[in-house]
Amino acid sequence: MKILVVEDEKGLAESIVAYLSREGFICEVANTFWQADEKISLYQYDCTIVDLTLPDGDGFNIVQTLKKIAAATGIIIISARNTLEDKIKGLEIGSDDYMTKPFHLSELNARVKSLIRRRNFGGNNDMIWKEIRVQLQSRKVFVAEKEAVLSRKEYDLLLYFLANTDVALTKESIAEHLWGDHMDSSDSLDMVYSHIKNLRKKIIEKGGKDYIQSIYGIGYKFTAP
Repeated sequence: MKILVVEDEKGLAESIVAYLSREGFICEVANTFWQADEKISLYQYDCTIVDLTLPDGDGFNIVQTLKKIAAATGIIIISARNTLEDKIKGLEIGSDDYMTKPFHLSELNARVKSLIRRRNFGGNNDMIWKEIRVQLQSRKVFVAEKEAVLSRKEYDLLLYFLANTDVALTKESIAEHLWGDHMDSSDSLDMVYSHIKNLRKKIIEKGGKDYIQSIYGIGYKFTAP
């Protein structure tokens, strides 16, 4: 799952990214309003964490833009502004949660996970599709009730497919989702093929069907054969 952290305090941004990365999330950072505005116009995120007080703009405007162009993205506001008016405004314009600084990173992590479960998986701790079952809390995958041991990237790839079943996904969008800002076009596209080959093999080996369909000239689709 991919997260954008919009925070001008670089120390706090780095702490959030380090903590959430250890939890298995792919994180990107925007330290200014315009960096955030550019990123949300170019890329898709499962969750965006937004500070309201930015040096060159208002975080409320980021929230409003996100709701217009990426309604499925979960939004958590983090701010030192703790007035009731700010909290009400944030929720009314489309944020899913509002946390007042200072806060514990463990609580932020719990809220991010809860929000992503609600948004992408109907609030369930288990994601079930056909004979595939994913335990979101433990990051374990079962195919026909047999555990399939996946690498971190294979797990992230499977979740991306399951959140976009029957959708044609380009190789570039898959690479960008898996590596974010660290994507290198030539190497990552080769790695996409490798991860897909390994994921397909592990699903089939545990008794699953081949759900990964190659689409010539485009990329891949996760769909029932």
